Amino acid sequence: MGTKHRRTLEAIFSNPVRSNILWSDIEAALRAAGAEVTEGSGSRVRIALNGVRAVFHRPHPRKETDRGAVVAMRRFITQTGVDPGKE
Repeated sequence: MGTKHRRTLEAIFSNPVRSNILWSDIEAALRAAGAEVTEGSGSRVRIALNGVRAVFHRPHPRKETDRGAVVAMRRFITQTGVDPGKE
């Protein structure tokens, strides 16, 4: 995993919760961690990583992820066992 992907994971887990993280950066970091990202209907995105599956909605019309989605992404990443400090 590259430096940019690590920084994205650190941004997801930073406090206070940020609302300016680009969704494309989150997807790229998850793919770098080994996630399988597939398209669902509409703006849905299915993500599978380390046996854990989740469905998220891509933000639109903005490119940035809102705070609620960042909190949900934290929960998902924690469940997968990915350590944002080490990956």
